[in-house]
Amino acid sequence: MSTTLITDTATVFSRELRPVLRDPFSVLFSIVQPLFFLGLFAPLLPDSEGGGSALQWFVPGIIVMSSLFATSSTGSNLLFEIQTGSHERMLVSPLRRPALIIGRALKEIVPVLVQTALIIAATIPFGFRPNPVGAVVGLLVLAVFSVGLGALSYTLALASKNNEWMFWGVQQTLIFPLMLLAGMLLPLDDAPDWLRALSRFNPLSYVVDAERALFNGEFVSATVGGGAAAAVAMAAVGLFVGTRAMRRAVG
Repeated sequence: MSTTLITDTATVFSRELRPVLRDPFSVLFSIVQPLFFLGLFAPLLPDSEGGGSALQWFVPGIIVMSSLFATSSTGSNLLFEIQTGSHERMLVSPLRRPALIIGRALKEIVPVLVQTALIIAATIPFGFRPNPVGAVVGLLVLAVFSVGLGALSYTLALASKNNEWMFWGVQQTLIFPLMLLAGMLLPLDDAPDWLRALSRFNPLSYVVDAERALFNGEFVSATVGGGAAAAVAMAAVGLFVGTRAMRRAVG
């Protein structure tokens, strides 16, 4: 990455982050739905056989859910800019087009970290005990995954252009199958064979499993390695597709 591209990416990153800093309630609002799931589903889950809290299994899935909801819908911000014409002005600026997608995608790391911290703080009084080092590593894995997912959301916005219904139709159609097939709310151990087979093609399921392992202090395992690989692959694919889409964008 050239110095100019790094500088342009930093410029876009700071531009996209300013509205979040000015209006932090947008970050708080995005975790309302995951907190509802946490409050309504967690009491239904039995504790582990060793007497451990069910939150040790459930909370990491909710953290990934919060990231999924937030980053998959963030393309709506770009869609609004396309409709108002501000994106067209960005395209004719000296900023390199890859920076326009990379900077936006990197911005997604900040809300994800804030949301995760809030969820952890809200669940510790009820018995959730995350491993501190594992939580930090888990956040890094989730941040990488969020960059890729955010880039794909922006790509969808570029493809939708003035058709807002298309963006939300595709986003809503995909988000819930991805969530359910990742085993965020319920374990898939006793699911039918066809359902478990589908979950193996869902990169989100590997990230969820890795988050659960890391938050519980498991660092070196195939589960953690698989989740990290899925996160890196998502980031690579998302940034590649998003960069190509932004380069082809016209005002």
